[in-house]
Order: sequence, then structure tokens, then C-alpha cells
Amino acid sequence: MDRLADVAATVIGVGAIGRHVALQLASIGTSRIQLIDFDSVDLSNTTTQGYRKHEVGWAKPFATSQAIGEIDPTIDVIRVEDRFRPRQDIGNAVFCCVDSIAARSAIWRSVKSRAGFWADGRMLGEVLRVLAVTDNKSESHYASTLFAASDAQQGTCTSRSTVYAASIAAGLMVHQFTRWLRDIPTDADTSVNLLSGEWDVQDAS
Repeated sequence: MDRLADVAATVIGVGAIGRHVALQLASIGTSRIQLIDFDSVDLSNTTTQGYRKHEVGWAKPFATSQAIGEIDPTIDVIRVEDRFRPRQDIGNAVFCCVDSIAARSAIWRSVKSRAGFWADGRMLGEVLRVLAVTDNKSESHYASTLFAASDAQQGTCTSRSTVYAASIAAGLMVHQFTRWLRDIPTDADTSVNLLSGEWDVQDAS
């Protein structure tokens, strides 16, 4: 994966899925990681998002950057302790790990022309969905999944979440990222229901 050295990864939303994405990116050797989130660590995040008790009260990008430093102190971590802004500088690989359709739609409109790789992780309880965009076909498919907020299933990314489900969703996102790095076709749409054991993968055709 020689291309990894040329990648700057941006993780938008460092909650349940995003924290795990960031740590997995660090573990595979991503040398530049940008973390964007306005939230701080709450005590409940220690059981659902993998944060540690001594990090309660810390900004999530700061807490995650400290954990990344424990994995590899040479990684260049850029922290943005704020909401994503449309003019925000981003890397060429973007991982969208936000809670709402409205937020991901707004972010997508801003970054779709600037990112070579885009992954969106969605989670409701133990039902996971990972979408990857790497070409025109997958871009069209992704756009079709951005419905009006009023049509969204009730709940948020972290609703009834578990740390293991978040880790699995993150792993699926990073897996698609490594496929892109190796010029292997990515899966445009992967859905996993952990309770029923159902796994569905769709291409972008």
C-alpha cells in the first residue's frame, strides 16, 4: 500500500464510529490524520464509544489524538475542535461519521469534489451500513441514499449503540479504504445486521 504515504485522512465526527476509524487508520500506518468534532467526552462514551474515564471532559479530537500518539507518536494529527465548516481544508480521504442525514448531506455537498475517497458509516443499534464513493457510479448511488431528514429512521448513529458494533462499522470503512489504496474495486453499499446475521453488499450499478 505505497499510496498510504500520500494520503491525508479526515475523520468528521469522532464519536462511536469515528474514534475507532481514527485508531484503525493510525494502526495501519496513516501518517496524517485530521480529526473534526465539536463535542467533549461524556461518561457514557466510555462504554459506547471506547473513550477512557480519565478522558471525560476532554474534547474528543484531543482525547483521540492522545490515543493515536500512544499508537505512533510520529503521526501528524490535526485537531479541529469545532463543527465541520464548508471551507474547511480536508484530506484526500474522508470518513464521515456524523449522527444525522442532514449533517452528512451538507458535508457531502462541500467535499464531494475534493475527496478521492469517501466513506460514510451509519449505525442504529446493531444494524450497520457503510457506503464508499470512489467513482462516478458510486457517487450517484451515494446521492440516492441522502433522503430528507423527515424520512429518516428515528434515532441517531449512537442510539442504542455498542462499542463492538461501532468497531465493526469502522473496520468496514477502513477495509474499503485499503481496497481503494490497492486499486481494488470498492463496495458501494454494505449493510450488516448483527442480530440476524444478514450481510448485503451492493455495487453501484
